Amino acid sequence: MSNAITFRVVGNELHDKKRLEGKAHRTLEKVRWLLDLAYVDLGELPIRDISSADILAALRTIEARGHHETARRLRATMSEVFRFAIATDRASTDPTLALRGALIAPTVTHRAAITDRKGFGALLRALDGFTGQPSTKAALLLSALLYQRPGELRAATWDEFNLDEAVWTIPAVRMKMRKPHAVPLPRQAIAILLDLKAITGRGRLTFPGIGARPREGQPLAQRPISENTLNGALRRLGYAQHEMSAHGFRASASTMLNESGLWAADAIEAALAHRDRNTVRRAYARGEHWDQRVKMAQWWADQLDVMRAEKAAQ
Repeated sequence: MSNAITFRVVGNELHDKKRLEGKAHRTLEKVRWLLDLAYVDLGELPIRDISSADILAALRTIEARGHHETARRLRATMSEVFRFAIATDRASTDPTLALRGALIAPTVTHRAAITDRKGFGALLRALDGFTGQPSTKAALLLSALLYQRPGELRAATWDEFNLDEAVWTIPAVRMKMRKPHAVPLPRQAIAILLDLKAITGRGRLTFPGIGARPREGQPLAQRPISENTLNGALRRLGYAQHEMSAHGFRASASTMLNESGLWAADAIEAALAHRDRNTVRRAYARGEHWDQRVKMAQWWADQLDVMRAEKAAQ
């Protein structure tokens, strides 16, 4: 039927719904990318007529390129579209449900991280010798000190930092769990931020990268450094992709903080902004661990100084 509701129509409505709900820009971009992949084969088909076989054929095309994780995520996004169609009386079933177990399971690859003191000390010394952009060097050093997600750090703005109170407050819109997150700042982090503020403090972004190419007569648009910039810097310092990544600083800190035996697991998890699935434990952790997190932040920063000074045995 020419007037049948197509998969594309419902998919676009779902994307609009997510936008109105205030989903993060990066999340919306990922959903749009996955929907566009689905539209290649399913976009113009009436959503009520799409079968499990139609979906599997589209997913097999993605799998054939070796993109197993993308195929898995695409199936999940397609399922969201069908469930939205069911809720709005444009479909009666979700044909993706029959495909559970039909796709090739992706190989799990953990983000590369250095988790031993000697190796991490060598990394810190390498970071100290980095001669690239000051914002890139500062972001790498603060990644080691504060171990927040790369996207949360890179997009930081100066108004998020209260250096007098020694706290960085990340707004909910940039947090994975969509809740604001306070990060205690040790003395070493404040020193780095003060030095950087003398360089980038006139702008809004803490870690500005190269601006987007402006239209004629327009000023250069400022944008933050990218995660590729941080990973690229690590490569230039001699660390291969399988050895260290920008996201790996979180695993480095988590491993060594837990191995120290000095800090409550809940305090470490709170510092990493991990969400505990147990709501009672999560409510308890929110009010209980700030003081310990402040002490832990300074202890960790001091430990980095010790690791930095420790030379590998000759």
